[in-house]
Amino acid sequence: MQAIEIQLETLREQLRYHNHRYYVMDDPVVPDVEYDRLFRELQALEAEHPELVPPDSPTQRVGGAALSEFGEVKHAIPMLSLGNVFSEAELLAFDKRIHDRLKSAAEIEFVAEPKLDGLAISIRYEHGVLTQAATRGDGETGEDVTHNVRTIASVPLRLMGEGWPDVLEVRGEIYMPKAGFEAFNAKMRALGEKTFVNPRNAAAGSLRQLDPRLTAKRPLDIFCYAVGLVEGGAVPDTHYAILQQFRTWGLRVCPDIRIVQGAQGCLEYFGEIGARRNSLPYDIDGVVYKVNAITLQQELGFISRAPRWAMAHKFPAQEEVTVLEGIEFQVGRTGALTPVARLKPVFVGGVTVSNATLHNMDEIERKDVRIGDSVIVRRAGDVIPEVASVILERRPEGAVPIVMPVHCPVCGSEVKRPEGEAVARCTGGLYCPAQVKEAIKHFASRKALNIDGLGDKMVEQLFDAGLIRHVDDLYSLDVAAVAGLERMGKKSAENLIAALESSKSTTLERFIYGLGIRNAGEGTAKGLSRHFGSLEAIQAASEETLKLVPDIGVIVAANVAQFFSEAHNRETIQHLRDLGVHWPDYEAKPPEALPLAGKTYVITGTLSRSRDDIKADLEALGAKVSNSVSKKTTALIAGESAGSKLDKAQSLGVDVLDEAALSVLLSRL
Repeated sequence: MQAIEIQLETLREQLRYHNHRYYVMDDPVVPDVEYDRLFRELQALEAEHPELVPPDSPTQRVGGAALSEFGEVKHAIPMLSLGNVFSEAELLAFDKRIHDRLKSAAEIEFVAEPKLDGLAISIRYEHGVLTQAATRGDGETGEDVTHNVRTIASVPLRLMGEGWPDVLEVRGEIYMPKAGFEAFNAKMRALGEKTFVNPRNAAAGSLRQLDPRLTAKRPLDIFCYAVGLVEGGAVPDTHYAILQQFRTWGLRVCPDIRIVQGAQGCLEYFGEIGARRNSLPYDIDGVVYKVNAITLQQELGFISRAPRWAMAHKFPAQEEVTVLEGIEFQVGRTGALTPVARLKPVFVGGVTVSNATLHNMDEIERKDVRIGDSVIVRRAGDVIPEVASVILERRPEGAVPIVMPVHCPVCGSEVKRPEGEAVARCTGGLYCPAQVKEAIKHFASRKALNIDGLGDKMVEQLFDAGLIRHVDDLYSLDVAAVAGLERMGKKSAENLIAALESSKSTTLERFIYGLGIRNAGEGTAKGLSRHFGSLEAIQAASEETLKLVPDIGVIVAANVAQFFSEAHNRETIQHLRDLGVHWPDYEAKPPEALPLAGKTYVITGTLSRSRDDIKADLEALGAKVSNSVSKKTTALIAGESAGSKLDKAQSLGVDVLDEAALSVLLSRL
């Protein structure tokens, strides 16, 4: 069983890394096809060993986090991603799963839609007026881009017609039409300025401008494809009818959406839209199928990451041949050395490609990749490719085998590859500059200490200027030193120092997560905090004791114990506390002993306190907080304009608590 646990944790670590590069850094190092392979491999292994699935596995969540340059928006209903199929057999299997779950042989009616290659967006209308727009982010929290979305001519600032709910959240895709993309790039070339490599990058870069005047100059457009939160009203009972209703309210919907019957209808649509792909006025990378009836969608429900009633059917990856000219090894936060292939530049699917990740030495050995080889480079829906395979017939004499370095290319420390693991690691720890930079970035991230203004670029600047060398150096910074950095004035420096001061007051689970212990995600940090109650108790715990914490297995327990056994880690922690970083301890109780253990609550409507605060209070007492009402819901916490969730709770006989009743409940526990 230990080998399986190691394999699972290795896959999870790879997926977390790629999630960070894709969602946080906007700089993915593998194409979707490679990420999908890793994700499906992890899904398959976890399905065989459900007892080994922790709450922080990539399959249990959507994915990665929002950047800090914009304000943050918590999605009232998560913006989930979709599962993918790549073949007719996989589509038929998806159709069969739906029939099996519904226990019905009747042919399913689907809505088939082009899968636009742009940027997902959520737009909130209150009483018909646009009040907020947010990117998808990590699915739970996105970036506030209202000021930019308002500049897009096809996005109505006020809904047309009548009958819209008091609160209507619309989901859609912001994209740049092909004609607009070509015209914009021609203009940039004429001015001697940088052009975009493809319409998707153009849309994402344009929407994420801090200056809305720049966004207004870009030819952006939108297609609306789904509804999110609805309060104080109702929408039709089929997906297709909802989209038609959108049109009457002035919301733009793709004209190529169609109702199809069964899996065969889906396949016919896929073939037809694929044949038209190059002539469409917008870029697509596949087709999306959704069960049309909302009642069936509700019956089918969701897995943690995606709805069971929808699926994306991806087009085949695009491939080209090039030469692998060299290998470099990059060092990540946990010391993992990732081999990066340097390629002879080649144009693949609209993008010039010059590098690709090879993940680890197992991948290199499996594919038998050597320097000098002609390789097949595959790209599927993104700008960074994968080395799919080697053309052995073209291997030149003297092709050089790839060897893992014995010393870290950054700090010179010894490189070790633990037995049974695919990843080799630098042993330099916090003494390795590459690891220190990434550790500081992680410590400052939104889900850790949440230091506003301390993004990746600022950490790079501070480190390269010699102002920080370890995490605890952050709290020794002063305004004068920071103001001396490039593009940093006194006011910006004062804001950063104030944010650092504010971050000193935190929670135990945020601090544990921020330490960057290998394989210790948010769920692990929360579990440790609630189980032991204090940092001192966690530090003193043995591996055997750590394994008693729910959802913490052998590997994570070993990593936590190893981290706290290192003297320099303990010294850094103590220095952080001496500098004023603090948090309240918890009363150490096992989760099942907490007063609301086993109970599930749903929060809706307008309340005097934020939903995040109420959720935190409930979770601290052992409750689970869900986004949807069901027969298993203990109670609905309802504020003003509670809407459809209140109606459903009443129809199911679920208890409804107002904010005063909730306060009474919490005060008695």
